[in-house]
Amino acid sequence: MIPLNSNLSTLKRSQIRVYTNLAREVDDCVMLTIGEPDFDTPEAIKAAAMAALTANQTHYAPNQGTLALRRAVAEFETGRGHAVGAEQVLITIGACHALFTALLGILNPGEEIIVPTPGFGLYETIATIAGARTVPLDISKTGFQIDAGALKAAITDKTKAIIVNSPCNPTGAVFSAESLKNIKEAVLGRPIFVICDNVYNQLSYADCPDLSLDAELADQLILCQSFSKPYAMTGWRVGYLTCPDYVMDRLLLLSAAEITAVPTFLQEAAITALRTDPAPMREAYRKRRDYVCARLRAMGLTFPEPEGAFYVFVDISRFGIPSGEFCTRLIREAKVACVPGACFGAEGYIRISYCTGDQELEKGMDRLEEFIGKL
Repeated sequence: MIPLNSNLSTLKRSQIRVYTNLAREVDDCVMLTIGEPDFDTPEAIKAAAMAALTANQTHYAPNQGTLALRRAVAEFETGRGHAVGAEQVLITIGACHALFTALLGILNPGEEIIVPTPGFGLYETIATIAGARTVPLDISKTGFQIDAGALKAAITDKTKAIIVNSPCNPTGAVFSAESLKNIKEAVLGRPIFVICDNVYNQLSYADCPDLSLDAELADQLILCQSFSKPYAMTGWRVGYLTCPDYVMDRLLLLSAAEITAVPTFLQEAAITALRTDPAPMREAYRKRRDYVCARLRAMGLTFPEPEGAFYVFVDISRFGIPSGEFCTRLIREAKVACVPGACFGAEGYIRISYCTGDQELEKGMDRLEEFIGKL
């Protein structure tokens, strides 16, 4: 056998997909695994894509993205307080590509990124590919907030970036103003990037302080965003990143080598998405959150209160069962699929996704209650 890139030797398949696939082997299994909105993409967004196809917008787009969409993104971001120009916007194949481009573009072998945990596993995957490493910052014992002392202790001369994902996948927790202040004070003026993974930013149910709005950090900040979650466009695979000019100069070349460009007609649809109000979907998720949380409390289960996104991170440590085994048994014995906390760096928890229909949620909660009643 011919050797491959050694950085790939430790990569593993996403456990979210592993447990989703396991659940698909079980008839009538309630799927509470993937963060996949059950809503269809709004009609106006689909119509914009079809109109672009009819107008033959099927040729190569510029590597950085169409000027029309980059201007729309810049207007949208500036309108919410993150002042950027169209030249500081890069259109990507979803937020995953934005994160991949950002992290691969800044990380050298041996460097480190700090990842508050529990956190999304993709960060570690990308760092590994780059030959860098993640430094977990356990926030499960500090109310899922950033402790200044712990963050300071995690920073070394190899630290290149810190990930800020708020609202958070998998907890739904929102970083407080104090947490963001602790991050800012730890990195401001140092050669450390702040990577704001803002994919759930528009799905916050309460006040959501946002580090990307801090102008003092502008030269150190890279924002990654997706159209998938707020506009029910997961299959469209469109996102963007924003960054300082000196960073864009290199990231654009990397992205062009990776994908050339995002399909032109999809970018027309994304312009319409930015003009679409996600409030109706957000309100539906809020009601589902309230229902699921009430059911879980009635079962005697505890969790950080979700303030955004569409996940609940449930503490199962009292049962003395590893989260992977718990989720496997839950699928096979109760026909309910969740994701083990271990795949987010936090054993003793499971993640429940509530972005599915009300009837499915009720069925899932009934089955979960019966299952834990037998443990």
